Amino acid sequence: MTMLVPAESRTPRAAIWLLACAAVLILQVVVEYWAGRTPICTCGYIKLFEPVANGPGNSQHLADWYTPSHIIHGFLFYGLAHLTLRRKPLAAKLLLALVIESGWEILENSPIIIDRYRTATISLDYYGDSILNSAMDTIFMALGFFFAWRAPVAVTVAIAIFFEIFTGWLIRDNLTLNVLMLVYPLEAVKAWQGGL
Repeated sequence: MTMLVPAESRTPRAAIWLLACAAVLILQVVVEYWAGRTPICTCGYIKLFEPVANGPGNSQHLADWYTPSHIIHGFLFYGLAHLTLRRKPLAAKLLLALVIESGWEILENSPIIIDRYRTATISLDYYGDSILNSAMDTIFMALGFFFAWRAPVAVTVAIAIFFEIFTGWLIRDNLTLNVLMLVYPLEAVKAWQGGL
């Protein structure tokens, strides 16, 4: 296990950074609970993976077809942190990534973004993530972050492209299309995503 954690992260100072990282995830969960998000799927059980992208179980379980998007978030946030916090320890870079991801998860599960998904995209039945799914999205981002830290850039980029193409082909949605449809919805894309 210590091979995965750099020597710089095994110091007392790094422990403070790591505690701050844990606090961000806990704060995300508390804020979402306070905002009325459901802890787990209202179906009453937990799946490892929800295979139906447009079904009621999407964004309610441990993982789904949007999990690759969150792993790509980790790739991107590692790149951002590497460029902006070059002299800081890895745990400080992770903290930046967690603050961004947790902030997005809280915003994504707010009425304004949920309504935007429902009006601008094909996600007509989207009512937000369960707290479990949202927390797992953040954890998958962290896994992507650590992967990008250890892997060659070319491998990280190739995996991101593969994830985008594969999920785009399989569910007609991916990180790129998700951002596009939230920021600048196109009827042609919406029609294609709806299978029309």
